Amino acid sequence: MFKLMVTGFALTLVGAVAAQAAPAGKPVSAPMATPAWVAKSNADAQPLLKVLADFSPEFASQFGIPGYDDKAIDLKPGVERRMRAALIAARDALQKKLAAETDPDVRQDLQIMIKAADRRVEGSRIEEQYMLPYTDIGQTIFYGEFSLLQDQVAAARRPAALKRLQCYVGMAAGCTPVTQEAQALFQAKLDNPKLIGPYKVEVEQNMANTARYVDGVRKLYAKYKIDGAGPALDALQKQLDAYDAWVKSTVLPHARTDFRLPPAVYANNLKRVGLDISPQELIKKAELEFMETQAQMQMMAPDVAKAEGIDATDYRDVIKGLKKQQLDRDSIEPYYHQIIGKIEDIIRQRKIVSLPNRQMIMRLASEAESAAEPAPHMDPPPLIGNHGERGSFVLPLGNPPNGKGENQAYDDFTCKACAWTLTAHEGRPGHELQFSAMVEHGVSLARSLFAFNSVNVEGWALYSEYMMMPYEPKGGQMIALQLRLLRAARAFLDPMLNLGLITHDRAHDILVDDVGLSEAFAREELDRFTFRSPGQATAYFYGYSRLLELRAHTQIELGSKFDLKQFNDFLIAQGMLPPDQLAEAVDARFIPAHGGRRPQ
Repeated sequence: MFKLMVTGFALTLVGAVAAQAAPAGKPVSAPMATPAWVAKSNADAQPLLKVLADFSPEFASQFGIPGYDDKAIDLKPGVERRMRAALIAARDALQKKLAAETDPDVRQDLQIMIKAADRRVEGSRIEEQYMLPYTDIGQTIFYGEFSLLQDQVAAARRPAALKRLQCYVGMAAGCTPVTQEAQALFQAKLDNPKLIGPYKVEVEQNMANTARYVDGVRKLYAKYKIDGAGPALDALQKQLDAYDAWVKSTVLPHARTDFRLPPAVYANNLKRVGLDISPQELIKKAELEFMETQAQMQMMAPDVAKAEGIDATDYRDVIKGLKKQQLDRDSIEPYYHQIIGKIEDIIRQRKIVSLPNRQMIMRLASEAESAAEPAPHMDPPPLIGNHGERGSFVLPLGNPPNGKGENQAYDDFTCKACAWTLTAHEGRPGHELQFSAMVEHGVSLARSLFAFNSVNVEGWALYSEYMMMPYEPKGGQMIALQLRLLRAARAFLDPMLNLGLITHDRAHDILVDDVGLSEAFAREELDRFTFRSPGQATAYFYGYSRLLELRAHTQIELGSKFDLKQFNDFLIAQGMLPPDQLAEAVDARFIPAHGGRRPQ
């Protein structure tokens, strides 16, 4: 998965430390020459890109936009109104360009960017209409510092992290402490009785994580030996302590005990992640997939048990047996790197997709990272001005405490059989390959940043699991099906919880008893559905379904002329096109180019 942090306009992807990274500035793969239409599209994108960067400089730093490393998030009064005005101005300029543009690829990119701006304007209005503007400042600051203090960030950029930190705490000219700005935004809306506060459990979890974020920032400064940070770090500690005290006295009394969002807000969440069908239709499709996957797992259970020496016949018990084959902490990274090598060999032998000529990065998460994102994830490389920086597959080992003594370790990611599917999803041929290919192929900004949503991204990663499953050992195949079962469960549990169609306890039982998750992982999933990112979890199953439908259509059309590697390379080269536009590209370009009939 990718961790999405919604800050102003930006859907930013979490940055991370890459301990095994190649030095910045030494490209490992030379990017392809930029086509003229991509250069034109990227030039057209600059005004909209500037809006993102101006309101969320952290986003700019993460994706390689120069000139923003020393700046901090805009939480000044009227930020949503000001941002909407800037977005509308940029959108109007794009519409004028569209009216005059003749190149079909540039036109498509302009349409993508116009839609992206419209979605964010609409989303901003909905949020402002229903929700009190609460911000987890500790997480925001951690991400902002993390985006600069990484092995893969050029050493010359890292000192700017201190300037940003000084801005966060009000020690730089023109900067007010962001804690004060966040408080002012919240308090300015308190007299509106129609607005609802954040979910109480979310607020409590955020406060429990504050110390982890402060400690995480201090460790980053110690690691990179940034001189003169002491006063700013001390100010950060004091201001976040004061912010938590204010949250406890002011925000918590207005927090809601019902996690369900207003219907309009949840519907906007689904639209934002790329869902284009109703929740009710999605629930039906996912429930059917859940039952069919369960049946497949039960059919496989005896064979898997025999192959792995497990005394069981029910798939649930087989999964429990597989999880007993746990790796100790020192063995996790070496074992995963072995699996990476085996998967790459399979990809080459079976001609599944083109691989880059460089080593993939995989590492364990720090405690602060696990607090910010307790699920396995991939940190993407900069998409703008990339100098050889690579993405990283990051593995957390537990779900940090939430203040109620629920510090729980995962057994879902550190069993030997588990490494296959997680590597295929987060690494190759999944997210790591997906984003690296965009850098190396010179995909336009419209198709990398502005077309980005969870359906486009996670659909490819789950499709990658599907492609690798036939070549994995029996235990790996069972875990692959277990995680496919989880994605189906997500696609009906998330909307059912948010629409009040199932209880929290029943959802928990399905995840633990039927899917086979640990208590720690089940809590992570339920937190995701209810407050971390309501709606996002639906994207995996839906994106995967659309990709599989497209592949089936193409194979049926081309028959013996279908070449899997050519097909997958074509999909990757399109960037983050939404399912409908990706299908149009396949029909209009891939199928005719490989001997199929042209669409009538």
